[in-house]
Amino acid sequence: MRNSTRELFDAYLERQAELNHISKSHVTKSFSVEPSIEQTLEDKVQQSSEMLKLINIYGVNDQSGEKIGLGVGGPVSSTNNSTTDRREPVSATALDSTGYDCKKVNADTFTSYTQLDAWAKFPDFQQRLSNQIIKRIALDRIMIGFNGTSYAAKSDRNANPLLQDCGIGWLQQYRANAPQRVMKDITVTSRDDTNQVIAKGNYGNYDSLVYDAVNSLMDEWYKDSPDLVVITGRNLTVSRSFPIINAVSTSNPNSEAMAGQLIASRKTIGNLPSFVAPFFPDGSMFITSWENLSIYWQEGAHRRRIVEEPEYNRVATYSSSNDAYVIEDFGYGCLIEGITAAEPA
Repeated sequence: MRNSTRELFDAYLERQAELNHISKSHVTKSFSVEPSIEQTLEDKVQQSSEMLKLINIYGVNDQSGEKIGLGVGGPVSSTNNSTTDRREPVSATALDSTGYDCKKVNADTFTSYTQLDAWAKFPDFQQRLSNQIIKRIALDRIMIGFNGTSYAAKSDRNANPLLQDCGIGWLQQYRANAPQRVMKDITVTSRDDTNQVIAKGNYGNYDSLVYDAVNSLMDEWYKDSPDLVVITGRNLTVSRSFPIINAVSTSNPNSEAMAGQLIASRKTIGNLPSFVAPFFPDGSMFITSWENLSIYWQEGAHRRRIVEEPEYNRVATYSSSNDAYVIEDFGYGCLIEGITAAEPA
């Protein structure tokens, strides 16, 4: 690290100490992130991804407990003109017994001396250091949300490159807690370039598949919700054109900037808007409302440590938070997986 870079880095450490009301020496040790900074960090993580902007990211006091119930649940209207039978109120929000359980997830990163020296010439040196962590946390949360199937005491990134063992994601929540709303191993009719049928499947097309899933797997009062969308992966071809939602410059496309973003289809599937989401499993469709997907983080549980590691020519930031991936109401969605094109007999 150059001397001029070290001055900037020392100023960065001092700023972190100031923001969290601790001494500079404590920044290199594990410390609790100040509540206001904790909230700011969560806001920045959410704003860094078009997809995360659409879902709920909410701080909770307890590590585990009942769902917040941010969305509106089923019908509440009733009649009772009796003078002896008590009127029974119901919750206006969607609540069930599954609850939530925030688990510790680490986001440990490092920046090489070479990278720091390269950034030293920019006026936003401190912001660049912070933003690289924020962007990666956002991407990882999306990855866990769609691919997480378990929580391991020690995760294995080589065996689980999509962070499958870093938490119980939204799709796994459906598999484990609402299997009656999961449709598996579906074939769709195959056609050639002239639209002639090559092989008949369980469904003639994606539209009929989505239509049937909504009508057979979801609660009655959600079937006509204007907020329903179809979420798919990039390898499930459901439309010929997908413009990028966020304003990434077309003159200088940046794959890193686009990595965590949604791609919106110009066409609907089963009369529902469709989106290609990053890291979404191949051969699957997830029908729900964005407001039905939540990430809870435990307030006061963010921990950080910023330490120089000269033996590796780098600066490391050790960070962690307690997170939970929550489906607010299982009746407000359904999952279709194992979708393949029918093959000739």
